Amino acid sequence: MKLLEPWKLALIALGIVLFMALVIGLLVYFLLFDKEIYFYNAAFTFTNIPYGPDLEKQTSKQFRDLSTGIETLVTRTFRDSSLDKKYIRSHVVKMRPDGSNGPRVVAEVVLMFHFASRDNIAALSERVKSLLFRQVQTTMGYLATDPSTFTLSETKKENGEHMLNNCCGMRTSKLPAYTDRVTGGTSAQDGAWPWQASLQLRGSHRCGATLISNTWLVTAAHCFRGQRDPSQWTASFGTVIQPPKSLRYIHNIIIHEQYADNPSNHNNDIALVQLSSPVEFTSEIRKVCLPEASQVFPHNTSCFVTGWGALEDNGECVNNLQQAEVRIIKTDICNREEVYNGVITPGMVCAGYLEGKVDACQGDSGGPLVTADTRQMWYLVGIVSWGDECAKKNKPGVYTRVTYYRDWIATKTGI
Repeated sequence: MKLLEPWKLALIALGIVLFMALVIGLLVYFLLFDKEIYFYNAAFTFTNIPYGPDLEKQTSKQFRDLSTGIETLVTRTFRDSSLDKKYIRSHVVKMRPDGSNGPRVVAEVVLMFHFASRDNIAALSERVKSLLFRQVQTTMGYLATDPSTFTLSETKKENGEHMLNNCCGMRTSKLPAYTDRVTGGTSAQDGAWPWQASLQLRGSHRCGATLISNTWLVTAAHCFRGQRDPSQWTASFGTVIQPPKSLRYIHNIIIHEQYADNPSNHNNDIALVQLSSPVEFTSEIRKVCLPEASQVFPHNTSCFVTGWGALEDNGECVNNLQQAEVRIIKTDICNREEVYNGVITPGMVCAGYLEGKVDACQGDSGGPLVTADTRQMWYLVGIVSWGDECAKKNKPGVYTRVTYYRDWIATKTGI
């Protein structure tokens, strides 16, 4: 038997490798990339839930509890079905009264699915509707529904995105599998923290801030020491300072009336910034959820602090937004002699680690400390305020406690 020459064998092997690479590439494309997001609007009427004004606010306990129950049930419906791999999520975007039949509650829900181009979209849409209708007809747990009022319709992608963009606390990118340090942090992905803003004095980054509506930011009062003229300030949005996703001039700056413009006094370190014109909410620019004044964030709650501040004490600010995971520390622990020796007041909250290594730093001031609830909605826990250097042992970051000033924010902004 005549053996093939080595160069012919090499060509055959190369051909096999190229063919396998093409097959694998096509498989990867069809499995991962040949998908499009489809949005649906659903409406459920609940007959055993009386409508009240608290259901108008997405951040109220009543709205959060009812939404959790609805979303959990909808998710379970699809997770236990043939659509499990195609279902992404559901989100309650609005509660309204059922005006025609007394004080009943109508919940409007956005559903998201991944369908491939080869899928029969019409048949899948009917499957989505039939699964939900069957659920409504049988049981929705403790929620009594009126099946005759159930509706479901496909909506354009831009309409679905618009509804989600206008909800507070929504993120578009997932956290990385690790975070080691803003001192001790990692660079944030686009859309990871869409409420983060950079406050810039005459074009230079000075502080962070948090978007709480399309026209209002909340930040730290100490950012404006000696510089309270709104015409000197701008706010930029996006994960990088240069070039920004969007830029706005400042119309008004409101400093807390009891804030003392004194470097040694950290009480009432909160300010509000009104933009000259509204921002347009997108997947990369959104508002955070403001907690109710009564909302409690227990000690050891996992939070994230973000900012463009220095990566080490007395370092330079960076252009890419940094993120770091920290945990809430009990006030009595933070007030120990070896920590902050009794200076932590009710309007402050400590977060970080007593061993140091992870912390906010210079340039992060005014930025957000946030945590997610069970619906993965992100709430503003604190505002970067002060600390003894950066990431120092027994010197965790100290933040302005947002719940303590929640009523003050509402008085000034109506939010």
